[in-house]
Amino acid sequence: MEWSSWFRRSNNDAARNSNQQRQAQEENEREAELLGITHQLIDRVKSFTIDTFKNFPLQDEEAASSRATLSDEILAATSTTSTSANVQKDLSEWQERHAILVLSKVKELSQLRFKLCPGHLKEREFWRIYFTLVRNDIAEYELQAIRLAKLKRMAMGNEESSNTSEFEVEMAETKQAASSEPSNP
Repeated sequence: MEWSSWFRRSNNDAARNSNQQRQAQEENEREAELLGITHQLIDRVKSFTIDTFKNFPLQDEEAASSRATLSDEILAATSTTSTSANVQKDLSEWQERHAILVLSKVKELSQLRFKLCPGHLKEREFWRIYFTLVRNDIAEYELQAIRLAKLKRMAMGNEESSNTSEFEVEMAETKQAASSEPSNP
């Protein structure tokens, strides 16, 4: 094998890998944007401290629910599952995706969560406080995700109803053809 062909081939492989990495990075940036993880949000989240979470005033009903009895906790533990990133399932799908991505992008938040949960806060309380603190930063993104989900459901509903109506038309045509056939005695 010639050196020049080997060199060209390795340059082509390097360029292909570079393009794949760039595409993956662009995809991550698009997902982060859809999930409301902006530079502004990242800067805000980096400013959170342990005291931000410890001193956050939970509403009375939330505080009462956090003082669950042992049997309530056992029941909750068996009915609540967690994802691979250990983010509780009582979050919406959008919030769960946001939480996982923000934990991977903002190491300070991940460290705070590690220090606070479960010693000082339950996982559920941590995320409730987090989403309350960043509500103004992410509200428009979450609303957009809700709108897109509704549009997808509507599109799927329209597709199903059109498939059903096609099926009904075919059945009606078959019935009509069967009833118009002369009967043989």
